[in-house]
Amino acid sequence: MLSGTFRETTRFAEKPPPLVSSEKVTISLTFWGGWFIITGMKSQPKEMPMTTAIRALKAAGVAFEPRAYEYVEHGGTSVAAEQLQLDEHAVIKTIVLETDEKKPLIVLMHGDRDISTKQMARILGVKSVSPCEPETASRHTGYFCGGTSPFGTRKRLPVYAEETIFELPEISINGGRRGLMVTIRPEILEQMLPVTRVQVAIERKRGG
Repeated sequence: MLSGTFRETTRFAEKPPPLVSSEKVTISLTFWGGWFIITGMKSQPKEMPMTTAIRALKAAGVAFEPRAYEYVEHGGTSVAAEQLQLDEHAVIKTIVLETDEKKPLIVLMHGDRDISTKQMARILGVKSVSPCEPETASRHTGYFCGGTSPFGTRKRLPVYAEETIFELPEISINGGRRGLMVTIRPEILEQMLPVTRVQVAIERKRGG
């Protein structure tokens, strides 16, 4: 059995300062020269990546969790789901489309589903709907392809969300940068965006 006098090496004039939830403290206990010595080291909290989408979420005061992963060109939601250990059905992709009259819109869809553009066109009452070219989508949203978020877009675009998204307890959606997702409750979409619920999901094509 170890013997000796227990002494805390760090003392405070009144009371120790409260810990911030994002901070971590490492405590070590050493027996040296007949004394127990407690030392603590505070680690620096990770800096939150700041994008236009993150700023919009913070300004709205909603709860969200940023989660980074290694972006893979043309990897899609399957890469994010695999790296972050998420169900791809709950990883939501943000697709910028346009009508035959070149009017832009956003559709939010489960990562493991595709969008029926024919059904979307019928809902909108237009001849056709198709994906925007990446450069055009970037002009509308202010984001690069692969890092498009529905939050904080350059233009306020109409947003259509697959209705089954709102049946999920939480979702992960792009945070405004390649390799960055934010996990939120699905109802936050309707709190922050001009969302219309739709039924346009179809089975994903092989290789999609």
